[in-house]
Amino acid sequence: MTDIIDEEKWLEEDEPAENKRSSDYWRILIVDDEPDIHAVTRLALNKLTYKGRELEILSAYSGIEAYDLLVKEDNIGMILLDVVMETEDAGLLLAKRIREELHNDLVRIILRTGQPGQAPEQSVIVDYDINDYKLKTELTAQKMFTTVISSLRAYEGLKTIETNRRGLDKILEAASNLYQLDSLKELASGVLTQISAILNFGTDGVLCVMGSSPDNDIRLPLVIATTGKSTELLSQKTLRAEHPWTANILQAFEEKKSLFSDELDVLLIQAAHGHQFAVAFKPLWPLNKLEISLLNIFCDRIAAAFDNLHMFELLKATQEATVVVLADLAESRDATTGGHVRRVCRLTDAIAMELKAANKLPPEVDANFLAFVGIASILHDVGKVGIPDNVLLKPGKHTPEERTIMEGHAQIGETVLARAARMVEGESSLSIGAQIAGSHHEHYDGSGYPRRLKGAEIPFAARIVAVVDVFDALLHARPYKQAWPLDDVIAYLEERSGKQFDPDVVWAIVNFIKTKNPDWIISEGH
Repeated sequence: MTDIIDEEKWLEEDEPAENKRSSDYWRILIVDDEPDIHAVTRLALNKLTYKGRELEILSAYSGIEAYDLLVKEDNIGMILLDVVMETEDAGLLLAKRIREELHNDLVRIILRTGQPGQAPEQSVIVDYDINDYKLKTELTAQKMFTTVISSLRAYEGLKTIETNRRGLDKILEAASNLYQLDSLKELASGVLTQISAILNFGTDGVLCVMGSSPDNDIRLPLVIATTGKSTELLSQKTLRAEHPWTANILQAFEEKKSLFSDELDVLLIQAAHGHQFAVAFKPLWPLNKLEISLLNIFCDRIAAAFDNLHMFELLKATQEATVVVLADLAESRDATTGGHVRRVCRLTDAIAMELKAANKLPPEVDANFLAFVGIASILHDVGKVGIPDNVLLKPGKHTPEERTIMEGHAQIGETVLARAARMVEGESSLSIGAQIAGSHHEHYDGSGYPRRLKGAEIPFAARIVAVVDVFDALLHARPYKQAWPLDDVIAYLEERSGKQFDPDVVWAIVNFIKTKNPDWIISEGH
């Protein structure tokens, strides 16, 4: 034991302990049917440490017992395994099951036998994925020490590689998921969630973006996402100067680099266009070099995600501006519609989200659709620019000929928007607007116009706007009609469900009105 203690001291001096965590141990499993072997091994390894971490020694007295334990415990670094236990090859069978059934390639398996004839060394080494073969008689205290340390060192190296690989996998997966988000707050919340996953522990974090107003002498970080106990900070909007994290975050912004300490870690994310973000969190333990490296890689990936989001927002704003101009042009021909298109936009967005929450969206609907459908709905009547004034503005009932001319606005709008949409790659407010303009007068039972489409043949966006457009038109006064009471409008929609309207959309608008009680559906635009 004196030799072991001396070697232990030499090892600790050569490889200083770092990043010690109170719950961390090197876990070793002894598998042997002789209790004396367990006792002797524990005595030999008593108080041995490696890199500042003590050993936790587990025991199993049969191959079956050891397998059941390994199913539950996946962080055992080394197994001292007897060959002959409940059967003559119980140890060999366990080694095979560890590699092939549990797919555990990290744990180091040291085969120990008191009967070498039962398991000849050469055939065992060739036929089984073990890491060393020892006779029980040759495992003196000194050799036991050497075997354990070399096995743990090998396990540590493999574990580091595996942790690095998994961390990189998580980063790639996280970045992929974050690229699908289309709002700054959603992206920020996703960043906090993914950092917790990468580090394998829950954090109380706050994501801040630096305020850039030149009017402020002191630029305090703007809070845009929080987790855990930091949630109350979200209501403050800015991180106050007296908050214990503010100085560290401002220092990271000033020095343009991430800062790590025992009390607080601040990750700096530098996106394009001068935008800087910081993720601050209190670590449960000091981060090691691998974790810091993974987080720095993650920050680089997230900077690209923020850049993409910025470009997406610019594109979306440009498209919205274009749509609003087109809608204003159409609405200028018919001033009697008031705030109709604005209410249709807002209600279309609300109904789409209501259907999403109820898992009633068609499979083809994605985040892009949800981002554009509301603004696209503004264009539902853009084709009216092609209708003559004597028909469009006629206060009375249309003749059959006039009605045919009036119905032509659907195809006019679709043609104009579809032509413009071909200039934009992928789905856009223009392409969705073309679907809405051309099909929002189709009926669910196939009796509408201009193509008599039926059910799912009608584009989903048009099915939403068909309900919203009629709902708003009935609810508000026009020169040729009085406003209907809300209950009467709802009754009309429900009566026409499955005939004129998609039943799911009717359910969604009624549920939205009853559960959210939005006053703007009546007052807005008046």
